[in-house]
Amino acid sequence: MPSRGEVQRQQQIKGNLAPAIHDTQTAPYEIPSDRYAAFMQPVHDIGGEADVPVVYEEKEEEQWELDTYVTCEVLAWRGVWNAEERRRRGNNDVGLSVYLGAPYYGRWILAAARMLVDKNHVSLTELMDKIAEVKARHG
Repeated sequence: MPSRGEVQRQQQIKGNLAPAIHDTQTAPYEIPSDRYAAFMQPVHDIGGEADVPVVYEEKEEEQWELDTYVTCEVLAWRGVWNAEERRRRGNNDVGLSVYLGAPYYGRWILAAARMLVDKNHVSLTELMDKIAEVKARHG
């Protein structure tokens, strides 16, 4: 079982692999062992880790989930991002606590918001203002 410090160091390395802050490398490509370990177990790859049985539930999608799916598809149709970017931002780059703690479409909408800000389609201030407006409207 890795120590807390080792886990934090691995998470820092994984965070630096994110596209927005990608560490540039020059040839020859020498990969230190801690970076290799980070590459070999991305945040969404939890296979082999201790876990408890999960109850599988059939459920109807909620309206917000359907809206999130449509929004993300429209972003793709408009060429703002592609499926690989959505998958990477929604699975790999979110961190372990968000990956395990947020609902499936919750990760999609977080990835969409982050992508829109990262690619300068909206500013972070505009996004925060819109979130505050929607919260006030739906209180």
